[in-house]
Amino acid sequence: MKSKLICIYIVALLLCSGISTPMQAGEHDEAFAIEYRIPDVPQAMTFAGEKIDLTRYDMYERIERELTTACYMHATTMLTIKRANRYMPTIIPILEREKIPTDFVYLVAIESAFNPLAKSPAKAAGMWQFMPTTGREYGLEVNDDIDERYNLEKATVAACKYLREAYEKYGSWVDAAASYNAGMQRVARERERQGVKSSLDMHLVDETARYIFRILATKLVFENPAKYGFKIKAKQLYQPIRTKSVEVTSTIDDLASWAQKQGITYRQLKDFNPWMRSQKLPDKSGKLYKIAIPIKEDMYYNDKRKYVTYNPNWVID
Repeated sequence: MKSKLICIYIVALLLCSGISTPMQAGEHDEAFAIEYRIPDVPQAMTFAGEKIDLTRYDMYERIERELTTACYMHATTMLTIKRANRYMPTIIPILEREKIPTDFVYLVAIESAFNPLAKSPAKAAGMWQFMPTTGREYGLEVNDDIDERYNLEKATVAACKYLREAYEKYGSWVDAAASYNAGMQRVARERERQGVKSSLDMHLVDETARYIFRILATKLVFENPAKYGFKIKAKQLYQPIRTKSVEVTSTIDDLASWAQKQGITYRQLKDFNPWMRSQKLPDKSGKLYKIAIPIKEDMYYNDKRKYVTYNPNWVID
């Protein structure tokens, strides 16, 4: 009885304050339907030049699930689009140069949300989420002081090597993308065991089964964010920040002092070079490292700067 009285009292307060409640839903049905509308699913779409029919019941429901998730995980999706404006200009040219379809940039979006410091509980790291062993296998230096999984340029090149190898194995970019989550051997084994030609038709663990559809849903949202409820202004996108490159071939014992000599803080040094994992940069072998130093005028959001939009479809103004 006491709990009922408390509930009635709370509802009465809300009504008096003008805040809408379910009891007032009648006058807000239309607004409610618009705000929580189910996203439309196209009949077909392409990924890396491969056409995917979305009309079959399972294909429709799987893409609809991921579209709905993307649309109603507002903060994550919004931040992913905002960060993409800064990092896509680095990733896309490398994909093009390495002859990898640019749709694979959406794989980065679902792997890390374009977070340069992303790290999974399984210890996958960086935007491309390489495991330590796989990173080393594809040419990345990974140790306590230097972890090139966090070096976006080098990690993108390493990912291209993996994807090219996977494509040569399967003859399908869709299957190459699925293998990025499941592993090349598992996709090949399940393709043979289940007697199907595409990973989209395989019975796989839920994470892998959803993986491609998460990529497809992300592509749809990125192609037209406003259609799916994301209305962004150009100045709200995270802006690219130009850097100059300082080449180093010897040990730096104190990165904080070194950063000050470059006119930046230790934190800014780490922001632009997250691959440096400790307070020093050991280099006994004389290996060449390129350290990015941000251009000061690009580091501020103010009236002096020109706001850059990588994809005009992302913004409403």
